[in-house]
Amino acid sequence: MVRTVDAVVVGAGPNGLVAANALVDAGWDVLVLEEQDAVGGAVRTAETEAPGFRTDLFSAFYPLAAGSPVIRGLHLEEHGLAWSRAPSVLAHVLDDGGSVVLRTEPEDTAAGLEELGPGDGDAWLRMFAGWERVRDPLLDALFSPLPAARPALRLLSRLGVGGTLDLGRLGVLPVRRLADETFRGEGGGLLLTGNAMHSDVPPDAAGSGLFGWLLTMLGQDVGFPVPVGGAGSLADALAARVRAGGGDVVTGTRVERVLVARNRAVGVRTARGELVRARRAVLADVSAPALYRDLVGTEHLPPRLVRDLGRFQWDHPTFKINWALDRPLAWAAGAAHGAGTVHLGVDRRGFVDVAAALSKGEVPARPFLVLGQMTTSDPTRSPRGTESAWAYTHVPHGVRWTEDAVAGQAQRMEDALDRVAPGFRGTVVGRSVQSPADLQAADANLVDGAINGGTSAVHQQLVFRPTPGLGRPETPVERLYLASAAAHPGGGVHGACGWNAARVALAASSRWGTLPRALVRSAWGRLLRDP
Repeated sequence: MVRTVDAVVVGAGPNGLVAANALVDAGWDVLVLEEQDAVGGAVRTAETEAPGFRTDLFSAFYPLAAGSPVIRGLHLEEHGLAWSRAPSVLAHVLDDGGSVVLRTEPEDTAAGLEELGPGDGDAWLRMFAGWERVRDPLLDALFSPLPAARPALRLLSRLGVGGTLDLGRLGVLPVRRLADETFRGEGGGLLLTGNAMHSDVPPDAAGSGLFGWLLTMLGQDVGFPVPVGGAGSLADALAARVRAGGGDVVTGTRVERVLVARNRAVGVRTARGELVRARRAVLADVSAPALYRDLVGTEHLPPRLVRDLGRFQWDHPTFKINWALDRPLAWAAGAAHGAGTVHLGVDRRGFVDVAAALSKGEVPARPFLVLGQMTTSDPTRSPRGTESAWAYTHVPHGVRWTEDAVAGQAQRMEDALDRVAPGFRGTVVGRSVQSPADLQAADANLVDGAINGGTSAVHQQLVFRPTPGLGRPETPVERLYLASAAAHPGGGVHGACGWNAARVALAASSRWGTLPRALVRSAWGRLLRDP
């Protein structure tokens, strides 16, 4: 039996579910097919360490979701989503007991920075005022299909030519230079650089300043919120909204092939041999290499795109440990007790050492850790008086994760934590380790543990994402759209990649869509023509 729908969405990660929501809102008959037994992709929760301790298996804090006009516009609170926040947003703790804290109110953050560097409090408030000025048009520009002409004009109108040039310079500024130009003390640089290191862009590289500034300002603006009950609550709310709108979400079903006829996507075939025809579109929330090489097949693609796929660069793999603790962490820096997210392991110079090791393909001897105190952020995550915690770090590609290699990396991470929270190991009542191979096994999009859908470096952003082209969701195959973090604007749970793919699919299917489709096909033809 062949099922026929308006659109098939391959993958029930947040981008796929956002795309499905946009399509059902337009009245389309939508089917979402997910390989895993649960929705969410890298937004899932389980009890893995001990009974009553709920662990976010992948992502956990969602400043991009809280700041995203896409997610906000879905009103997921009507489908069971509630947000929770820790008393403080983020702390960076040092081995000598020092710390800097991103607090809920800008004035409180500024007061702490002022203690570390005279004048840094005012510098922080000026930086945040600049963020508030550009926030709405900037987020609209970042989260819109290219070219984002309307929000770009709003930015130009608001900032003027000089201010727009300053923003453009920020876009390519290394985060270490941004910190040096802005702050006298070390505190502001620790906050900016620690947040920049959530990406895979080295702190001395172009573009790292934008990542650090964006995530830090979002933290000051909306915090680092978590879904009550676990990250999976966000995915569950997205899926519930799809179903409430008449769409269908099916798990445990792997799509094996996108069916192509006359250079047009006409449906999919599952691993069980089931056929689903798509009257209007196929949207893929999968990695770019998986879509083009595995689901479509290179025989349907221009040779230049196949060549460019050979240059696709993944971001650094992630290594993660989850703990069930019988009490809160005993931080030497007391200000870290109320922080949902804690950065540790290195000082500002140590960031450079970590980036250099990764560039050389070496596992950093002293890793930089991002740690989540989940019960501090959401008391439902574990029994009263305990803490559900995790930490992750980046490691290089090419490591063979044998049992000894996994144990060695886990020891390095726990040694770093013991230095700033003495006695930590004595509080552990449950523990699980997720190596890069484990992450990929749990979500095929996390290739070798890369969580960003491809590097965030400038050579693979905008019109270079995922390969040199249009920087848009359209693909060379008509009615097939890339809806994953491999597409612009990239990784992070903001939903924009899925939303953009759905918007373009809807526009192409409209009565006025013939001309835009022809223009896109013409542009693809020129760009992908062999030299």
